[in-house]
Amino acid sequence: MTEKSSIPADEICFGLDRITDERSLALFLNLFSRKQLLGTLIPRLDDYEIEQVVDLLSTLMRTHLQEKEYHELFLDDHDHHH
Repeated sequence: MTEKSSIPADEICFGLDRITDERSLALFLNLFSRKQLLGTLIPRLDDYEIEQVVDLLSTLMRTHLQEKEYHELFLDDHDHHH
């Protein structure tokens, strides 16, 4: 493995079992969210593609996170009172 990336892309594998899928998804999203990749990819997306990505991720968070978790984990707002 090169010094360039500490994320082992060759360990990403889907379809074997749930634990591997979860670990692979975490690795995949870490690779995907790197600043240089997003800086290259995002300007190439059309308005609909941007809307679809935001909609999917927002729906997943609304479905699987409590409001407190959303504020703490996504917004990094640890002072949220509701």
